[in-house]
Amino acid sequence: MDAQSFKQAMRHCAGAVALVTVGREHGRRTGLTVTAVCSLSDDPPSLLVCVNRNASAHPRIHEERCFGVSFLAEEHMALALTFSGQKGVDGDDRFGFGRWTTSVTGAPILEDAIVSFDCDLREEFETKTHSVFIGEVRDVGFRCEAHPLVYLRSAFHNVEPMREPVTLGDLKARKMIWSGFS
Repeated sequence: MDAQSFKQAMRHCAGAVALVTVGREHGRRTGLTVTAVCSLSDDPPSLLVCVNRNASAHPRIHEERCFGVSFLAEEHMALALTFSGQKGVDGDDRFGFGRWTTSVTGAPILEDAIVSFDCDLREEFETKTHSVFIGEVRDVGFRCEAHPLVYLRSAFHNVEPMREPVTLGDLKARKMIWSGFS
């Protein structure tokens, strides 16, 4: 398997866009845009975050032993580009955009993120190019009315429901859902 074929295949897998941020002190904050974040466990509440070892946030997460994860809404596309490095803005200057706060660990958290997680670093595993950080969630925040930003096929997208929400525990709802696919 060559790297280019793998990358091309992964472009067809939609991912929620998030910012991973670190730095308790103004002037020493940094962060990056990621789609490699997922829930790991609810006991204790934990996230798995993959960060390129060349990213400026990588050594800072290792050093500070905490980080924030802010999942972005569709109106945050410019922030996603800024934290990805595509706008030529680096380090603490990236925090000049958006409204930022802190929580339990002191890591920067985007105030109007769809969902935010404040994490202590519990474990770290290194691969050839990335580290897998396991963060124990210390605090969460969320706003239900926002629409998530998704990355798919090298572009940003929003999410629209396919139909009205239904309760899957309701037998009539199940029949309605499955009849739509036949």
